Amino acid sequence: MKSQTLKENKDFRRLYYRGKSAAGDVLVTYAMKNRTNALRYGITTSKKIGKAVERNRARRVIRAAFSQLEGNIDGGWDFVFVARGKTCRVKMQTVLSRMQNQLTELGVINENDN
Repeated sequence: MKSQTLKENKDFRRLYYRGKSAAGDVLVTYAMKNRTNALRYGITTSKKIGKAVERNRARRVIRAAFSQLEGNIDGGWDFVFVARGKTCRVKMQTVLSRMQNQLTELGVINENDN
């Protein structure tokens, strides 16, 4: 299933206030069921992370990690991934394992699906 991206500010705010969250040193994940059968995600990188090059790398690494995991996720979820300062300095595999742990903690991925 191909995922869609969240672009509206109201969608991001809805996840921040009503979604469940899991935080780590590399990534913060917000997850919430949606009413559609679509898998939607958004990525936030603030100026605290660094200049445009670092922010773009953080987004690219998060997007690559999520694309590997989206096959394990059933439709009907919205996600917002918030990059941390370390995100642009670690490898994609690190982000992938942290993201997988956080999604398991939030009940999105079952541990026996891995």
